[in-house]
Amino acid sequence: MTEAQRISRDDIEAKLRQIDSGFRQQVVDKKRTILTGIAVGSAVILLVMFLLGRRSGKKKTTIVEIRRV
Repeated sequence: MTEAQRISRDDIEAKLRQIDSGFRQQVVDKKRTILTGIAVGSAVILLVMFLLGRRSGKKKTTIVEIRRV
């Protein structure tokens, strides 16, 4: 190997920083997507539970009829 082909410590550090910055950007992008999905999913689950509870409440209500004699 000649001197021009040798890999220095600075070359390795620069390449690792480049890889790390790309990886961090992907993590940030995925994190936003996942958090948005969780928020939407939670809202849908809450709405479904509310509607099911409301329906169940209507089924179990007692109707009291008062008659005067």
